[in-house]
Amino acid sequence: MSVEFTNYADTGYRLAEQRAAQYFSSLYGQVKEKTYVPVLTKDIEIWKRSHVRHRSLWSWFWRGQQQPDTRDYERYIGWLNYTGKLDDYLDRSVSYIYMRDLGQALDAPGTKERIRQVVADIKTGLLRPTGTNRGDPPEFMSLAGFYRWAQKEGIETAAIWVIDKLKNVSAHIPKELDAGQAQRKLIKIILGVVMHVIEEMEEETPPAERSRRLDEAIRLGYSYGLTYPFIDDLLDSRLLTAVEKERYSRMIQAALLTGIVPELGGWTGDNVEFIKYVHSELREAFEYIKGLQRPETVSTFFEQSYVFFQAQDIDRAKELSYAHYSNEELYIPVILKSASSRLIVRSVIHASMDEGFDHRTFYYGIYNQLADDFADMFDDMEGGAVTPYTYYLKYHNQRPDLINPYELYWTVIGHLIHNVYRSDIKTREVILDRAINGLKRCKERLGDDKYNEVMDIFASGDPDFHRLIGRMVRKAEDVDFFDKLLRDQMNTFLKNDRLEKEDFQTTVRAVRDQINSLLPIPQNNGTPEVKDPLTGAANYSLEGDGKRLRPILTWVMGVNEYGLNASAIAPLLRSLEYMHTASLIFDDLPSQDNASTRRGRPTLHEVHDSATAELTGLFLIQRAIKEQASLDRFDARTVLALMQYSAGKAEEICRGQAMDLQSKGKVLTLAELNQLCFYKTGAAFEASLVMPAILAQVEDREIAALKTFAYHAGIAFQIKDDLLDVEGDRHVLGKPTLKDLDNNSSTFVSVLGSGGARKAMWEHYCQAVEALREVPRNTAFLKHLLDYLVNRDR
Repeated sequence: MSVEFTNYADTGYRLAEQRAAQYFSSLYGQVKEKTYVPVLTKDIEIWKRSHVRHRSLWSWFWRGQQQPDTRDYERYIGWLNYTGKLDDYLDRSVSYIYMRDLGQALDAPGTKERIRQVVADIKTGLLRPTGTNRGDPPEFMSLAGFYRWAQKEGIETAAIWVIDKLKNVSAHIPKELDAGQAQRKLIKIILGVVMHVIEEMEEETPPAERSRRLDEAIRLGYSYGLTYPFIDDLLDSRLLTAVEKERYSRMIQAALLTGIVPELGGWTGDNVEFIKYVHSELREAFEYIKGLQRPETVSTFFEQSYVFFQAQDIDRAKELSYAHYSNEELYIPVILKSASSRLIVRSVIHASMDEGFDHRTFYYGIYNQLADDFADMFDDMEGGAVTPYTYYLKYHNQRPDLINPYELYWTVIGHLIHNVYRSDIKTREVILDRAINGLKRCKERLGDDKYNEVMDIFASGDPDFHRLIGRMVRKAEDVDFFDKLLRDQMNTFLKNDRLEKEDFQTTVRAVRDQINSLLPIPQNNGTPEVKDPLTGAANYSLEGDGKRLRPILTWVMGVNEYGLNASAIAPLLRSLEYMHTASLIFDDLPSQDNASTRRGRPTLHEVHDSATAELTGLFLIQRAIKEQASLDRFDARTVLALMQYSAGKAEEICRGQAMDLQSKGKVLTLAELNQLCFYKTGAAFEASLVMPAILAQVEDREIAALKTFAYHAGIAFQIKDDLLDVEGDRHVLGKPTLKDLDNNSSTFVSVLGSGGARKAMWEHYCQAVEALREVPRNTAFLKHLLDYLVNRDR
């Protein structure tokens, strides 16, 4: 197979290269003759009637409803709806996606109807009240929103799988690569593949078949999307040495030519662990895609993949310092890689042949690539990358033979509108909208002076034509696109999420250190330890490597959100950890869970004896009550209410442990397990949130929302614990695994199975997120805590 396919792939590349050369030759002739200028001038004169408006006094008065900044997502969408612009905004945005990503012709009756349906569905979703707090990302960008969609489609397993995969990719990306960009690209590719699959399905597709194909689409999207961070970005970065890049490229080429991923072999160096991870993930992805190919599509998949990689490799090898690349050397690989990157998608999903799609996509690709390269030219120049723009920028004064890529860009636009899409009015509208929007965004990003400097270099071909373009950039309206808004929102969300996560981790570390310093119990009046064994035993249990989640949560909510004084609530922090540690001591006893290690050390009864452990637990409970009674900077009635509430929660925790002991050897129902779990885990989470709220005297409605959050977060936490008991690493956990099995205890895993337990965990995650919408405060810390609870490894 390998020799046969190697010849086939080389032949396929040569044929694709010939086709690209013919396309480039046609474009080159149009650029030299400037035939695009009169054609596009006429197009733009027609187009501007809908986008450049003369202002009357009344129109200026009407503009009192100022357009909000697009960064304020909800207000911007509301403004579009209020002004009657939302329908056109969504129509051009969806039409563009159908043309760019799905390769459709906008004048096809079926495509028109599907676009109308999609626009209506998106509009309904956008205008539906979500209850999200101002500043939160749109619901569909959140993990909870994604999982809710997956539940609706019956593909929860695939959703959980890809969430775990994306988390692992992000965790493994080294600092030399952009983790946020890698995540955004992966998500974009996954969405693109899902869109293709949805477009391929008929309305009458049975639900089970639809679920199967969407499940497959998510996995295929991730598998194909991995090539961007782990091939393109990795080879473009400075992480690998030149020798390592050459070796890595040969491995990829061998896989595409033989259909077999080579073994990694004796890879050495600083990046060996990362490369092992990349190799493992790419091999799994490659085998998954290959395994789904039908006999009639497998050769197309390998051929297009080879064309894409080979064109990328040729482009990547160029040096900006070399002044003698021909126009053909600069542009033919661009045509090939920009077309094949989209053609691959259909072969990845093993779709049937569609000559119209292939034709449109082949000619369209360079338009999108030139637009992207224009936007990125200064970053590319800084990185030393050779693109048509960076090369022209560097050598245009020395090389009069070089084609101006900006001129070629407008040539491609004219060619697409009139030769590929047959002068379709809707296509002209959408492509010109997009072109002017891209220039507007570039001008906004660079500033007027820098933008004009760039245009002085690139917009030099036909003065009248480029003056017309310049007027459109200044005056045209209604050229914004929803996908650009979503991309900006996604970038902002990922950036803010990263900063919030860093802040979460910093806060946890800092507050944990503060709490650790508060916990040690002093010896009673200097009594020697031999006469006061309980204090020493209590401090031994408190000194373990505890997460301190409960008092940390209380500190963050009390100090950061309710404005309570940190020193004033110190007794409450101690009481929470004393009560929690006491519960662990009791749980570990031979008469209960019979655990030998806790927090990475021998349990208290192992160090002393069961009697000492029991008395120490009681001792800590009394200390907790004493600490609560020491909250002397608060109203006495408020402190009494807190202590009554705390006593009730302690009763529930005891009741939960008793239920747990009585259930050993019995099969619990899910309802019984939920109740048991809340008593054992959720009650303590609830107390951590509600007790500072009681001290701050917040409204009952907010306390109710916090209780709902705690209930679901607590169960999600317990399910994760059950999963870790089965699948976790005892060295990371700091305690033995499979204890639930040894104790014959009912758990979410034993009742639901691992897959069912994961689904239940994510269901409770979603309900916890939804509860936070009712909390009128900054809930970023609680959201990241929730993410930590379901993603932790200990």
